[in-house]
Amino acid sequence: MPAIEVHGLTKRFGDFTALDEIDLAVERGIIFGFLGPNGAGKTTTLRLMTGLARPTAGRVVIEGVEVGTNRRPPIGYLPDAPTFYHWMNAREFLRYIAGLHGLENPPIDAVLERVGLHDAAKKRVGGYSRGMKQRLGLAQALLPQPAVLLLDEPASALDPAGRKAILDILDDLRGEMTVFFSTHILGDAERICDEIGILDRGRLILQARRDELLARFARPIFEVDAAPEATAPLQAAAERIAALPWVERTMLHGSSLRVHVRDVAAAQRELLPLLAGLPVLRFEMLGATLEDVFLRLTNGEGLPAQTEGGS
Repeated sequence: MPAIEVHGLTKRFGDFTALDEIDLAVERGIIFGFLGPNGAGKTTTLRLMTGLARPTAGRVVIEGVEVGTNRRPPIGYLPDAPTFYHWMNAREFLRYIAGLHGLENPPIDAVLERVGLHDAAKKRVGGYSRGMKQRLGLAQALLPQPAVLLLDEPASALDPAGRKAILDILDDLRGEMTVFFSTHILGDAERICDEIGILDRGRLILQARRDELLARFARPIFEVDAAPEATAPLQAAAERIAALPWVERTMLHGSSLRVHVRDVAAAQRELLPLLAGLPVLRFEMLGATLEDVFLRLTNGEGLPAQTEGGS
């Protein structure tokens, strides 16, 4: 049974359709990145998943519990703009949250340690930096020890150091609980996510494992860097390579060669042996980035066709 199941989830506001029949399944223990441009419907989806809003149609099931029924799903939730009682310190705030959950022995110290706030636990929240407040928001989501953690843009408003701190915490949760977080910062998702879903204008246009997705979009381009003294023999090799039927074109800049190919498998099999005897410093097939994938799909270009014999 998946940790999260979303069936036909739809939300309309009058004549505007914010979500249009979303179907989604997320396996247990992974980090799932829910990507989309601003206004795509990410926050609406998360509010429906938490029960803070009701769908027009469809349903959400989390760990076997349907959201919106009398049973409470085992979730922790961090909204995109968490608010706090600034006169409280972190420990007092978490005790307050524990009371709302009805927790008798809440793991407050362990959670504060996990998010890096143990030494600041007695400091008033009003004196916290934005990054510290976000880590406290994450602490309250972790406090009930949920099976599923739902996070709405948990790092988007933070500076690079603050984002790294949040992402490191999430990365450490892999396998311990299911983490589902929305973001429009593609580098964050590429760094830690196991699986990706891309939402655009209320429609889920893709769900795939991150590595499979990047491999599918990998560009059929190989780059070779040779030692500077090998410029002349590399040029000779480039001329031989350019004449091969599976090569589209070559580009030589000093001791660096770029080879665009029609057949990735042939290039992987034959290109490096053609460079035998040269002092090769780097040989690499250029991979796609999540930004490449995202921009292509949200521009309506769709999934690429498989390269002949390719990856």
